[in-house]
Amino acid sequence: MSTVFLLLLVSTANVSAVLEKALPRREPRRLSCVRCCGPSEQPVSIISSRYTRMSSDPAYSVPKVQPNIDITILKGEKGEMGEKGYPGAVGKEGERGLRGLNGRKGQKGQPGPQGHSCKQLYAAFSVGRRKTLHSSDYFQHVTFDTEFVNLYKHFNMFSGKFFCYVAGIYYFSLNVHTWNFKETYLHLMKNEKEVAILYAQPSDRSIMQSQSLMLDLQEGEEVWVRMFKRERENAIYSEESDVYIIFNGHLIKPAIE
Repeated sequence: MSTVFLLLLVSTANVSAVLEKALPRREPRRLSCVRCCGPSEQPVSIISSRYTRMSSDPAYSVPKVQPNIDITILKGEKGEMGEKGYPGAVGKEGERGLRGLNGRKGQKGQPGPQGHSCKQLYAAFSVGRRKTLHSSDYFQHVTFDTEFVNLYKHFNMFSGKFFCYVAGIYYFSLNVHTWNFKETYLHLMKNEKEVAILYAQPSDRSIMQSQSLMLDLQEGEEVWVRMFKRERENAIYSEESDVYIIFNGHLIKPAIE
């Protein structure tokens, strides 16, 4: 048994010797040395050297980044306002939109003036004079003695003045008969200021002369007639049997309806 074992060892040794002679012998591979720094520079790490070799390789090249600046965000100073351009053409009328939502309720308004529950919004009068009148003073008040219409007694027959109880627009007219060879000069008065004149020059014939106007009156104002005497004698004519001097007035539109 030992003899057989020795024979196997000798055979194995011979085979190994034959294989070593038959196969060529390879030398061990040596790594090439890469210069990574100059004589005066500090050596870099193996990782940095490897990154440098990979960067030079096109397969591992790093893409170049080019910055793109948006000039619109670089806002400058505000320029001057240009001239107004021509208006453009009128566009087509669009369709009517839907009705919007109801707005909020507004604040309560201030209370209005106190009303008159029993006050009538009407006023009218027509009065006349049957007696002639000569002006004895520089200014002479004209009164009337005949009442045709005096609604709610707004015209005072004693003072000869219309008192405004209802503010609004009024129409007034004055008709007189002139006297032969005498001047006729009268003022229609609003409070203490003349607002219209009725005038006729002296003539050998007497005529009917008239004047009319509209006034905006406030409550409490008065309208009346006065004579105005100048160098000449001033007079108006009338008779007991006929009425030649008539003063009329009525409300056209009240201020509050």
